[in-house]
Amino acid sequence: MNLPAAGSSDVRVRFAPSPTGMFHVGGARSALFNWAVAKHTGGTFVLRIEDTDAARNKPEWTEGILSAMASLGMHEQDPTFEGPYFQSQNLALHTEAAAKLFAAGRAYYCDCTRDDVAARTGNAQTGYDAFCRDRGLAYEPGRALRFRTPDEGETHVVDLIRGNPTFPNAAIEDFVVARGDGSPVFLLANVVDDLDERITHVVRGEEHLPNTPKQQLLWEALDATPPTWAHLPVIVNEKRQKLSKRRDKVALEDYLADGILPDAMVNYLMLLGWAPGNDEEILPFETLVERFDIADVNSSSAFFDVKKLTSFNGEYIRAMSPDAFAAAVAPWLHAPHAPWSEAQFDAAAFAAVAPLAQTRVATLSEITANVDFLFLDAPVDDEASWAKAMKDPAPALLADARAALAALEPWEAEPLKDTVTAVGEQHGLKLGKAQAPVRVAVTGRTVGLPLFESLQVLGREKTVARIDAAIAKLG
Repeated sequence: MNLPAAGSSDVRVRFAPSPTGMFHVGGARSALFNWAVAKHTGGTFVLRIEDTDAARNKPEWTEGILSAMASLGMHEQDPTFEGPYFQSQNLALHTEAAAKLFAAGRAYYCDCTRDDVAARTGNAQTGYDAFCRDRGLAYEPGRALRFRTPDEGETHVVDLIRGNPTFPNAAIEDFVVARGDGSPVFLLANVVDDLDERITHVVRGEEHLPNTPKQQLLWEALDATPPTWAHLPVIVNEKRQKLSKRRDKVALEDYLADGILPDAMVNYLMLLGWAPGNDEEILPFETLVERFDIADVNSSSAFFDVKKLTSFNGEYIRAMSPDAFAAAVAPWLHAPHAPWSEAQFDAAAFAAVAPLAQTRVATLSEITANVDFLFLDAPVDDEASWAKAMKDPAPALLADARAALAALEPWEAEPLKDTVTAVGEQHGLKLGKAQAPVRVAVTGRTVGLPLFESLQVLGREKTVARIDAAIAKLG
């Protein structure tokens, strides 16, 4: 079963995050898949903030969700977008639905505690035993409202990814739909909100699959046609463990703060469980939307490969125009990211090396370490780089290079390269080995931008002075 063809307008999907923390990349993937469904079909994307957990919800988390989604292209200015709605504003509808279930005999009140159930069953791990089903209890504070699950038959779930799983009703306990204080629980509130917002397709994470037969029974008990479901594969780390904020880097905001481009993140997240075909991966979102069908999503777990994401990002960086690249890296060239002062920063020097840097950085934040040699008074002190490069014959090579470079004319990349090549040959070294001590003396690192273009921009005076400092340090 596939989604309606492009151009229809009756498809309504929703993304329903809880504002209890940073925006998880798994949530971002779910939002994007819903967004792609809406875009592909000409339908509507509904954002609902499930904010009923007052103890954990914070306004700044809601703002963070809206901001993070907007950075990925999902925002209120787009006609596909509807909302945000807030679950807390629907309490009256939730309560009304609970009353309707009780009046129809589809739910009953229960005063059992967990200890009561354990005492009757002899096992604290056993589920609820339906003890209060036929006691005819009315509501009193402390009595929970439980849904009367059918004793026989099966609940068939239409799932576009999972192959339409079937759940025996006898295995589903009479679950709580309203607490002892009368407040509806998540299962009921979620269903009522989807009904109210006319949701036709629920696309969400695999972790919600166990709730699905219960929610489908609630849809049917409320005289409504259940939505079509699609449960996305779980996202795992390199150890095949589900991504966890306690163990893994999972906040979208953190990746963006490190210099992952939003377009690269969107492209990568769209491939977590789905492929656009033709062995293509790096594609604009519009193309991904054209090819997207939720029924083609794989049910197997999806590996969040940070190295692959970074590689994607490097491709996107290299595809930028020079002006766009300069604007994108600008935050990392100034406080608080840059270790140099505004007075030390030389815009002309950066402009000269920016094209070199654009071909090498994989994240925007890497620009700082690639160009810091231009703006700091002395190169960074990297002990590992120093130890690797400053072995014999480094002292003698640096002395000869210093003498040759001090007299070099013109001070340009090709003559600089020829000079260091010649000095290296005097010491029996090829250029790769010969330039290493010079690079570390001048930039502090064994890797970086092309050396001779960098020396041209840095200038003769600073280059020679840094080689002198390195020779002195070597004794």
